[in-house]
Amino acid sequence: MGQQLGFSDSQADVRIAQYEKGARSPKEKYLNALADIFEVSPHALAVPDIDNYVGLMHTLFTLEDLYGLHIDEIDGELCLRLDKSKGTTYLSMFDMFHAWQEQAEKLKSGEITPEEYDQWRYDYPKNAK
Repeated sequence: MGQQLGFSDSQADVRIAQYEKGARSPKEKYLNALADIFEVSPHALAVPDIDNYVGLMHTLFTLEDLYGLHIDEIDGELCLRLDKSKGTTYLSMFDMFHAWQEQAEKLKSGEITPEEYDQWRYDYPKNAK
C-alpha cells in the first residue's frame, strides 16, 4: 500500500505502519490517496482521537465551539442539540444531521442493512443527497 502512495520500497511498509499505529498522520495528499484505495471519504480516515472518554469530551467541546453543538436535557434525558442562532452553520449542520437521521431510520426499519448503513457513513459526504 505504501508503494501505491508513492513511497520508496524501503519506506513503504514503515510509513504505513506508522499511520496504523498513530505515530504519524498522513498528509492531505496521502490521506486522499488512501481514501481512494479504500473507496471511502477522506473524512472517514481522519478520525479525531476519541479512544477514551476524555478525548471524546474534548472533541465534543470543540464541536460546541466551532459548530454550536450544545448539551441539553429533554424530558429528563440528556441530548445534544444545534444552536439555531449560529445561522449558516446551523443550517449546514441541520442538513447533515438530517441526512444521518434518515439513514439511521432506514436501518431501524429494516429498509437498509447494517452493511449498507456503514457504507453510507464511510462514503459520506460523497453519497449525501
